[in-house]
Amino acid sequence: MADENTVNKINSRLDSETWSSVLVQALPYFKHWVGKTVVVKYGGNAMLNEDLKRYVMEDIVLLNTIGIKVVLVHGGGPEINAMLEKVGKESKFINGLRYTDEETMEIVQMVLAGKLNKGIVGMLVQQGGKAVGLSGTDGGLIRAKKLDKGDGVDYGFVGEVTQVNPEIINSLLNEGAIPVVSTIALSETEENVRYNINADTAAAKIAIALEAEKFVQLTNVAGVLRDMNDPTSLIQRIHLNDVQKYFDDGIISGGMIPKIECCLLARNGGVPRTHIIDGRVPHSLLIEMFSDRGIGTMIY
Repeated sequence: MADENTVNKINSRLDSETWSSVLVQALPYFKHWVGKTVVVKYGGNAMLNEDLKRYVMEDIVLLNTIGIKVVLVHGGGPEINAMLEKVGKESKFINGLRYTDEETMEIVQMVLAGKLNKGIVGMLVQQGGKAVGLSGTDGGLIRAKKLDKGDGVDYGFVGEVTQVNPEIINSLLNEGAIPVVSTIALSETEENVRYNINADTAAAKIAIALEAEKFVQLTNVAGVLRDMNDPTSLIQRIHLNDVQKYFDDGIISGGMIPKIECCLLARNGGVPRTHIIDGRVPHSLLIEMFSDRGIGTMIY
């Protein structure tokens, strides 16, 4: 039987071989992505679990450090729900959208542009990143109009993005900073009116405006599954021309529908690569960016 020293030497050599293989595999991706813009929509479980938060921040700072221009766009539904509960106000949803009256809008703005945004900026700075917090109102970044789905339903201060003015983000990216964007928008016509914007949609439109190379949504699922009860049935790649078939077959359904629609929005707007990846997997962003295996589902 091999003695303990021999086993340790073998394990050490295997670790070295593994790491060298990983680095060699990653090198072409490093070269490809340097100088490119990547927009990451951050939400779901990755925002609630402290370990996953740290992994995401580490990933983004690493990408930024090697010269990739990363824009982080975040939501915050669970935190908004918690704050509404604290003040004794019921969360109300209509057709999957948060009904946002004037009082709710104030709380949404306080949570997203205040507590959450500054918390994320702080975590990135602690990891060595140069992060700057923004809301969609800063520099007129996001303009919106009142959402009207033509169904006669009033959603309150829920907005639909009409324009993204990326100058302030580009300025920060050119200075080597990481812009962190909360999705509160200014009305395109009414003074001092702000709207609550769906973060996935806003992130896709920001990616288009920035002419980003990649748009990534961090989610609570592995990606698109052929069988919702079988995590091994992940579909890793879906061609743009085949998406409708997956809709028709019911494979893309439920909460995955709006996420795929945001990928299509970004792809049709000129973003070459769009992804839905599992934010519950540690360092999922690095796996997607720098490995052959990738992770999640890519719409290409």
